[in-house]
Amino acid sequence: MKTDRPRLPRNVWILGFVSLLMDLSSEIYHALLPVFVTVTLGLPAVALGAIDGLAEATASFAKLVSGRLSDRSTWRKPWVMAGYGLAALSKPLFPIAQGAVELMGARFADRVGKGIRGSPRDAMIADETPPEIRGRAFGLRQALDTTGALLAPIAAIFLMWLLANNIRAVYWIAIVPAFLSFLLAWLALREPEQRVANGKASPLLRGFREIDPATRRLLAVGFLFTLARFSESFLILKGVEIGLSETLSPLTLVLFNLAYTVLAYPAGSLSDRISPKSILMVGMAVLIGADLILAWTTGYVALSIGVLLWGAHMALTQGVFARMIADSAPEHLRATSFGAFWFVTGVASLLASLGAGLLWDREGPSATFLMGALAAAVALAMLSLLQDPDRRPAR
Repeated sequence: MKTDRPRLPRNVWILGFVSLLMDLSSEIYHALLPVFVTVTLGLPAVALGAIDGLAEATASFAKLVSGRLSDRSTWRKPWVMAGYGLAALSKPLFPIAQGAVELMGARFADRVGKGIRGSPRDAMIADETPPEIRGRAFGLRQALDTTGALLAPIAAIFLMWLLANNIRAVYWIAIVPAFLSFLLAWLALREPEQRVANGKASPLLRGFREIDPATRRLLAVGFLFTLARFSESFLILKGVEIGLSETLSPLTLVLFNLAYTVLAYPAGSLSDRISPKSILMVGMAVLIGADLILAWTTGYVALSIGVLLWGAHMALTQGVFARMIADSAPEHLRATSFGAFWFVTGVASLLASLGAGLLWDREGPSATFLMGALAAAVALAMLSLLQDPDRRPAR
């Protein structure tokens, strides 16, 4: 008897490698951003939290809008291309930034690009993958995306050493993989034929009111959980606080993304076999443990363990959340549902990063991570009360 599962569609692989290249570029900027903000530009930690938080919130609002418009137009690729194109065009703005306003503008354009592509891209993956391999599909894309994020801080460290800590010169070089990402998407990505044939438009705002109740419950859990997940920039600051040099500070992101990359695909594949809710609960518990370690550590070993656990929790939650949204949403509201999810979690990300920055400046690193652990514990308690959402066949 044949038991082989369907193969992953071509577009899933293409989107994975497009994400890898763009993340390689974006994460070079991100890896050096804490030092660029606090040392090169001389701004306080709360400025870093504001820049990161506002940028991510902007991306989430763009995901809300682009997701709804993608469902109404029944097209995915044009929105994906617009997002990657804007992100590539934003990269030269970073090395020419001279203050918080210019840097905020660069991050704003970059994150708007991320937002425009995010919901249509995730919906495209859901459109082309049957439920029995949907976890694998989202896990693969996340793993390839995070591979770029893993390589980025390594590249940042090497380029900082090669260019005598000239961050602006490193930023100029990081433009290259962003434009390669856009080129690959333009040449290789195909519009899903089924969406073009069977797409169903509805009034712009009506789609948000029609979001499935199961999806709404996931939105609430995602919002609460994201309050516990402030920017990874604070992991870098924790390394600097312990004693890492400016040049070596991106090593924290190397460890973070190593755990994320290694576990993302297995976690997604596992969600095809067991309850995704159970995997989410484990991921939240892992974040609590990571925060508690990072709150009290003053040594490199404990720092490494805490950062690895932070990466592990991302692998156990991000792709799993995406497949649960795909499972709960009807086909004609997939991108809309993804957009709503990314919007509410983006608002939470803004609040989390701003709060983390304020706590860091006023109370120190320990208070920041302890507050994150508390928020994660509340989210875990809320998730434990929810029933497992039904897995729906594509329709």
